[in-house]
Amino acid sequence: MQGEPIMALLLKIGGWEQIKRETWDYIVSPANWTVWLTIAIKVLVIYAAGRTVTAITRRAVAHMVREREKSPLKFDPRRTNTIGRLIGNVITYTVNFFVIILILSQFGFNLAPILAGAGVLGLAIGFGAQSLVKDVITGFFIIFEDQFAVGDVIQTGANKGTVEEIGIRVTRLRSASGEIHIIPNGLITQVTNFSTHNSLAILDVTVAYDTDLEKAMEITKDTAKEVYHHSDLIVKEPVILGVQAVTNTDVTMRITAECRPNAQPEVIRLLNMELMRSLEQHGLKKIG
Repeated sequence: MQGEPIMALLLKIGGWEQIKRETWDYIVSPANWTVWLTIAIKVLVIYAAGRTVTAITRRAVAHMVREREKSPLKFDPRRTNTIGRLIGNVITYTVNFFVIILILSQFGFNLAPILAGAGVLGLAIGFGAQSLVKDVITGFFIIFEDQFAVGDVIQTGANKGTVEEIGIRVTRLRSASGEIHIIPNGLITQVTNFSTHNSLAILDVTVAYDTDLEKAMEITKDTAKEVYHHSDLIVKEPVILGVQAVTNTDVTMRITAECRPNAQPEVIRLLNMELMRSLEQHGLKKIG
């Protein structure tokens, strides 16, 4: 009775020793080392080839973007740069996908079930994640229709800010106070772009009712003209439209100035400051 456990233990020890010997023989076998070395070389070649293809195609895309910028037919550099980035990212993802598939094939994975499963998964995602598909499609149209680009100041819904990133699924806006708004592309149904065309700064100058209006308008005109010559934000000489409103205590004059995209706030502040100085120097007081 006591001998049986001892015999079983010896058999287990003998079996373990045999497993270790077989494992060691498998590891030190020259044939196996040849197979592993061949697989390693193939994996390195596939990886290097993928990196080379990615680098070449990205350089080709960058070259195409530069050639378009030099072309006699003028293209918006914002759009070409954004499309260039998108094409580069798509190429990188595609090449990486094929590199992974080829590397897996070197380790004996059967790719047919993997690809079939990927197709079924893609179909399931297409039906179950319609909002995601909508985001992706809208992202492509935003880029190719050049609705806005990175660096533009836009407003969509209640969110206004500078575009920091246009992704396939989401767009990131940084507001003037620093908050980051992450907006799914599918929710961007209406956009106001403040960066594509020159803007118009509208400024009202209010003086006391008993002020010499002719003198005030002349000072205002000369000051606005001087600001125009010293500021690169204003693209045309400001226009004094005349009297905008009259009350029992004051008179309001209106000025308009065409300025660079999204530069209205800075231009209005600059004109306000200079007009206040000029009117005070001539003994007049700017009320508003």
